[in-house]
Amino acid sequence: MNDIELSDFFELTPDLVWIAGKDGFLQHVNHAVIEKLGYTAEELYASPITTFMYPEDVEKTLLKRAQLFEGEVLHNYFNRYVTKTGNIIWLEWTSVYIADKGIILAIAKDITARKKIEQEAEEQYNKFKGLTTHFKSRIEKDRKYFAYELHEELAQLVSVINMDVSWLKINVADLPENVTSRIEHASEVSRLLIKTIQRLAFSLSPQMMDDFGLNATLEWLCREFTVLNGIACAFTSDYDEQNMVDEMKTDIFRICQEALTNVLNYSQAGNIEIHVKDTGNCIELCIRDSGNGFNSELEKQTTGFTSIQKRATSINGTVTLHNKTGEGSGICIQIQNQNSPVNLKIMPVRLV
Repeated sequence: MNDIELSDFFELTPDLVWIAGKDGFLQHVNHAVIEKLGYTAEELYASPITTFMYPEDVEKTLLKRAQLFEGEVLHNYFNRYVTKTGNIIWLEWTSVYIADKGIILAIAKDITARKKIEQEAEEQYNKFKGLTTHFKSRIEKDRKYFAYELHEELAQLVSVINMDVSWLKINVADLPENVTSRIEHASEVSRLLIKTIQRLAFSLSPQMMDDFGLNATLEWLCREFTVLNGIACAFTSDYDEQNMVDEMKTDIFRICQEALTNVLNYSQAGNIEIHVKDTGNCIELCIRDSGNGFNSELEKQTTGFTSIQKRATSINGTVTLHNKTGEGSGICIQIQNQNSPVNLKIMPVRLV
C-alpha cells in the first residue's frame, strides 16, 4: 500500500476529483471528470469553472466558494453541470481550501440518477396533492350546496309550517285545551327544527366565512359550542386573515370543528381556548383544553383524529398530540405563510 502514490488514487477513483486555483480555473482533473463532462483536459483548463456549470446554479455556487476561502469545509453540496453533448448532470461535492497552497481540492459524486428519482417522486407527489386539493374543493362545493338547500329551502318550509300553526292558534277561537297544547308544542318543535337546520347548515358550510371572514366564523363556532354544551370556549387572534388563501381558512375551520368534537366526545373537557396568531414565518393555530385529557392511543383510533391527520397530510403536514391525564390536552398547528411552500405540522403544546 505504501508503494502506491496518492496520484494513483487521484486517477483510479470513480469519483470526480479536481484541483482549482483561487482564480476560478481548474489546474488538474482526474479521468473521471473528463469522462463525465466529455471535455478534454485542455478544454477544461482553458475556461473558468463557471463556464461548465448550469447557468442557474452559478450564483449560489460562487457564494459557497466564497465560504471556502473563509475556512469552511464544503460538505454534501450539489449543483448541476452541462456536458459537452448538452446533457445536464447533478454532482454532490465535498471541497476544502488549502490556504498555504492557494488551491481548492474538490471531490464529487454523480447523483443524477438519484435526482431523477427524487424529481419523479416530487412530480407524483404534486400530482396527488393536486388531486387532493381538487377533491377537497369539490367536497366543499357540495357542502355549500347542501347547506344552501337546508337553510334556504328546508328551513323556509319549516318556517311556513310554523306560521300556519301560529295562525291556527290566533284565528281559530274556542279550541279545546288539548288542541291548543298540541299547537303550542308543534310551534315550539318547528322553531327548534329551524335552529337545528341552521346549525347543520353552518356545520356543513359556514356561509358567514365568505361574508365576514374566518375570525368571525371561529368566534361564532366557539359561542355556539359554549351555548350547546355548557363548556367555556374562547377564541382570540393576532393575525391578518387577508394574507390567507381560502384553502388555508377552510382547513383551519375544519380542524377546529374536529378538535372541538374530539374534546367533547373523548375527554372530560374543561375550559377551551382557540388562538390563531402570525409568528412571521407561519400562521399558528393552538387549541387547548384544560380538562382531564384523553388517552392518546384511543384518540388515534377516532374518526375525528383521522380526519385531522388526513387534512394535515393533504397539505404536507404531520400530526402530534400533547396529552397528559389530569393536565389537559392541546394541539398546535403551524402553517407556513402563503409566500412559503405549504407545510403544516401539528406540534406538542404546553398547557396552562
